[in-house]
Amino acid sequence: MTTPPGLRERKKQATREALREAALRLALERGPDQVRVEDIAEAAGVSPRTYNNYFASREQAIVAAVTADREARIAAAIAARPAGVRLADAVTEAVIQQYTDPGEHDPEVLLLITSRTTLRDAFLATTAGIEPPLTAVIAERLGDAGAHTAHTVHTARVLAASVAAAVRIALEGWLRPDETTGAAGAAGATAGFGGGGLVVPSGSLSDQLRAALAPLAPALDAAERRTE
Repeated sequence: MTTPPGLRERKKQATREALREAALRLALERGPDQVRVEDIAEAAGVSPRTYNNYFASREQAIVAAVTADREARIAAAIAARPAGVRLADAVTEAVIQQYTDPGEHDPEVLLLITSRTTLRDAFLATTAGIEPPLTAVIAERLGDAGAHTAHTVHTARVLAASVAAAVRIALEGWLRPDETTGAAGAAGATAGFGGGGLVVPSGSLSDQLRAALAPLAPALDAAERRTE
């Protein structure tokens, strides 16, 4: 049974949410280059020093509003699948579901992220956050609760890291710069949030994710078989 968060943890979570929502709102209103850390902190009602306890950059805060709690939702979706469902299928479907959920801010946020190299980099960097919760849920699937062996945890970590890498590769392919637009692409970027290297998402993200995760299925299957 999960212990409810205490008052201190709830306050920290509320502050994090206020900062990331303020960062995204200001970036959409002004353009990301016109937003300072001090502006975000003031809009959220905290000091810049407090801001720095939560985010290392404005880009990180902006992207956090889009990816908030995605890692936990992926792990929860896998844990919710019946035990008889193949682990590879549970992982693939959970990742695709959470990464293709349009959310409340799309498509403005997609344009925002694709118009700035720094925002794309921050967005791609969030894939590393999948590893800890994914490691825990895979270990849970591979071993008895509360009795995970060192080998089980090691296997789960390797598999989770591989999934995170596959997701990043899929996103990089989906958000690759559009080299065919030339001047038109530059003009479009300027008309949007400024000329920061506009990219045009390529193809279906769900297809890209499925293709990137497919090579990991044999390893996930093998790990699962060893526990039977």
